[in-house]
Amino acid sequence: MTNTVRATQLAVLSAGILMSIGAWGQSTAAGLWKSIDDTSGKPSALIRIAEQGGEFKGRIEKLFPAPAEDPNPKCVKCVGEGKDQPIIGMVIVKGMRADGKAYTGGTILDPDNGEVYRSKMTLADDGKKLNVRGYVGIPLIGRTQVWLREE
Repeated sequence: MTNTVRATQLAVLSAGILMSIGAWGQSTAAGLWKSIDDTSGKPSALIRIAEQGGEFKGRIEKLFPAPAEDPNPKCVKCVGEGKDQPIIGMVIVKGMRADGKAYTGGTILDPDNGEVYRSKMTLADDGKKLNVRGYVGIPLIGRTQVWLREE
């Protein structure tokens, strides 16, 4: 076998491994997501979702405030330990567990109103989108945001 053939095979194998790693990374909710406001259609925040011990949590890393809005707001409507804490750095998704392409059993905090809702997340578009639903009681009564994968 010539060095050229061997180099070509190695390049093809390396590309296949890299593509597999990339596809694997897209098969989980873990990563950085841009939330899109369901009423304005504009980006509102970057949320990093991480898995720890089978539980997925999401922390706000960055906000996209309008020009007249406070760039470092506090959660004035939150209760308990979140009251008046900075929204940037706040864990808003808690307790989610993987169930196929869905993530269930957790909650999501809406820092705008301080309310905590039951939540369900579902991967879509080959892991490039995450449909995040917050609801009261049953999933039928709630609202959904689409989050776009950043990395």
